[in-house]
Amino acid sequence: MLSGMSVAEHFDYATLEAGLPRVFASPADEGRVELIVRRPAEGERETLDEGKLDLTEGLVGDNWLERGSTSMPDGSANPKAQLTVMNARVAALVAGSSERVPLAGDQLFVDLDLRAANLPPGTRLSVGTAVIEVSEVPHLGCQKFMARFGKDAHRFVSSKENRALNLRGINAFVVEPGTVRTGDSVHKLY
Repeated sequence: MLSGMSVAEHFDYATLEAGLPRVFASPADEGRVELIVRRPAEGERETLDEGKLDLTEGLVGDNWLERGSTSMPDGSANPKAQLTVMNARVAALVAGSSERVPLAGDQLFVDLDLRAANLPPGTRLSVGTAVIEVSEVPHLGCQKFMARFGKDAHRFVSSKENRALNLRGINAFVVEPGTVRTGDSVHKLY
């Protein structure tokens, strides 16, 4: 289990931008689940080989439901932001090492083109035996992301000019429960 933050180099904007061609080479229609991360408590990360995606809980054992959201009037968890999915190539780029990738705070890291032009809200994805739907709720970098990966990484994933690229990832929710394993296929459903 990871907890807290490890010290690492923060990359400058030009270095991050130079990594975009590799990110853009992600498969458009069918990719792979590279990493599953559960957040059992604030600041804690558990890397899983297998996770259960549930209609109510999202990733079973993750603290999404109990943590709630400031975007909801009553502070409850936002059902449209049940899961966060990040492109594994972007995560590796900003993290600098595979050990730091879970610190991004997302549950699913996939090798798939997450750009809005490829996965607009409403797109459904088969992930293992589950199906999730891309939400219209944007997934933007926060203060924790900036503290872990630096100001330039935060600007890189959240700038207005890069938002349609979904470099920070996407929000999604479970529409068909099931099991997801590292190495499983993730693909668009038509």
